[in-house]
Amino acid sequence: MQKFSIYILLMSFVFVQCSKKTTDGMVDKTKEKMSKVDPALAWRAGAPAAGPARDIKLGDYTSFDLDNGLKVIIVENHKLPKVSYQLSLNNDPILEGDQVGYVSFAGTMMGHGTSTKSKADIDASIDYIGANLNTSSSGIYASSLKKHSDKLLAIMTDVLYNPSFPKTEFDKLKTQALSGLATSKTDPNTMASNLASVLNYGKEHPYGEVRTEESVNNISLDNCMQYYNTYFKPNNAFLIVVGDVNTEEAKTQAKKYFGKWKSGKIPTSTYKKPNPIKGANVSFANKDGAVQSVINITYPVDLKPGQKDLVKARVMNNILGGGIFSGRLMQNLREDKAYTYGARSRLSSDELVGDFVAFASVRNAVTDSSVTEFIHEMKRLVNEPVSAEDLQLVKNSMTGSFARSLESAQTIARFARNTYKHNLSKDYYQNYLKRLEAVSIDDVSAMAKKYIRPENANIIIAGSKDDVAHTLKKFDADGVVDFYDAFGTKLEDVANVLPTGLNGMTVINDYFESLGGMKKLKDVKTMVSKMTAEVMGQKMNMEMGQKDNKLFYMEMSMGGNVMQEQRFNGVKGKIGGMGQNQVVTEGDQFDSMKDQAVIIGQLNYLDGKHTINLKGIENVGDQKAYKLEIIKPGGKKSYEYYSVQNNLLIKSTSTQEVPGSEPATITTEYEDYKEVSGVQFPHKITLIGAMPFPLVMIADSYTVNGTIPTEKFNVD
Repeated sequence: MQKFSIYILLMSFVFVQCSKKTTDGMVDKTKEKMSKVDPALAWRAGAPAAGPARDIKLGDYTSFDLDNGLKVIIVENHKLPKVSYQLSLNNDPILEGDQVGYVSFAGTMMGHGTSTKSKADIDASIDYIGANLNTSSSGIYASSLKKHSDKLLAIMTDVLYNPSFPKTEFDKLKTQALSGLATSKTDPNTMASNLASVLNYGKEHPYGEVRTEESVNNISLDNCMQYYNTYFKPNNAFLIVVGDVNTEEAKTQAKKYFGKWKSGKIPTSTYKKPNPIKGANVSFANKDGAVQSVINITYPVDLKPGQKDLVKARVMNNILGGGIFSGRLMQNLREDKAYTYGARSRLSSDELVGDFVAFASVRNAVTDSSVTEFIHEMKRLVNEPVSAEDLQLVKNSMTGSFARSLESAQTIARFARNTYKHNLSKDYYQNYLKRLEAVSIDDVSAMAKKYIRPENANIIIAGSKDDVAHTLKKFDADGVVDFYDAFGTKLEDVANVLPTGLNGMTVINDYFESLGGMKKLKDVKTMVSKMTAEVMGQKMNMEMGQKDNKLFYMEMSMGGNVMQEQRFNGVKGKIGGMGQNQVVTEGDQFDSMKDQAVIIGQLNYLDGKHTINLKGIENVGDQKAYKLEIIKPGGKKSYEYYSVQNNLLIKSTSTQEVPGSEPATITTEYEDYKEVSGVQFPHKITLIGAMPFPLVMIADSYTVNGTIPTEKFNVD
């Protein structure tokens, strides 16, 4: 079976790092200049002392209730002739069971058609007046110029009252969700997030539910309509009107467009608090070939909106690793150790249960060292008082952020909504800066002792198990690392005893037999495969040809235009298309094309230069597979999985270099094997990680031992 290696242009981010050496040099120069300051101007050498907290003058808002129970909040802002309407639900979180995802589906589907308009009609109507309209499970948001507000509200309330939940749109949404899950199951950040949700809250709590392919397939239109019919009621909602509108105008519109909305009984739910975490527990989600580890140190906390501790706790967290660059985690793991681009922490409040998480992405080689530094900084904050300078720096930053937020009328609307939703005092936000300024060093210490507990935490790692997991046992209270799949399901130690005498090469030889036998494979002198895939709604064609295990070409085209081509004549290669014309005679790209010239790629493993290690038996979806570690000459690793049932290759992972960014891990899945000229070939190949979405390639044809024109391999 040939290996597919498609070079796809990836978007990369350029990270500008501030080196400690440069920063130290700037500080030294500043100190030198300060030492030469004229004594009469010495007052200019230091930052001024902080003044008293200012009184905050929040924008005014008014509110009233409609007869049907809808609470309307109005925030006037006449700077621009615009107005927005935010309809926001207020129900308890929903436990979705084995249909996780239907609540989100319901919210999205509301905007995909009404009894009189298709989704295209709705979109066209909104575009015509230059407006915005978005629906979600928590409500509807719409905005436009003031002169179009009545037209906007007519569309908005049509969506609210008459959603049709069209089956065609539902099927599209489900397909998109499944496509996203195919990508997310190999994304370390999503894997770590899923695992944190499950371990912190448990799968019987709404915050611990994780969307899977199975749960998405279980979702029906009836689930979506039931959610809409149950919770989209006026007595379960706020209507927040913001913009160039006065109170009387807003009252008139609210009564006209929302007054006929019928109220109803809203179910309430109560949930058991998650059990406190006892001891440090290391949990691992594996991604073969990952060059970085995602670290989350996390646990649930009892911290509610408006709680007396809240401002003090957020000051404490900002010192540790909040949004400012001077956070201790950032200074330690990035500036001092250079382990990561960024290390931060978050302390979240919630009506049910909040959470704490400290997180970073680090190189494999320093994963255990990074966990050590996380724990060190967390313990240091608990055991040592912070400095007055660190405390004031965080206060200044939080004061500035709060002041900037007041520039938006939406902030005032959010404050008003929170005041009602969480039963806050009327002056809660008015006195925010006074509460912030009153936070003391002792307060920070008390908050650290209350909310920072690395000794009772979930230490979650998503990355390469073979390279990292064995270094993490020392952090677990029991010395055992637990392993989970991408969706938070624990992988039990399965008694998969390998057959006596089985090793990596015997698995490969069994694979050759399953393909058709060594004689058949060696008789294949040429092969041309033609495949198609859909990329952003457009059809992509790929043709690949190989000859004598020495020559290779590949062409990718869309709409009849060649997007990329590769040609290899055994001595040198050429990469062309999209204005590119590069000849390669060495390096990774040259080696890749040389490998791809081998029609059955695994035949390369017979050269005695590859190391094939049998790592054990693992689950790949619903199949058990032999996991092989392939080490090429030069040391580059990849992994391949062969079905225990039929010995066919079902998955592989490899790492590709991406200019200007971190290497990308590419997962390839092989399905639907069919016999062609006595040899089995997969007719469905899915690439995950090369693009923001899975690239599913379907084979149109395989031609074995046909004639290939010589010019196909021409490099000149």
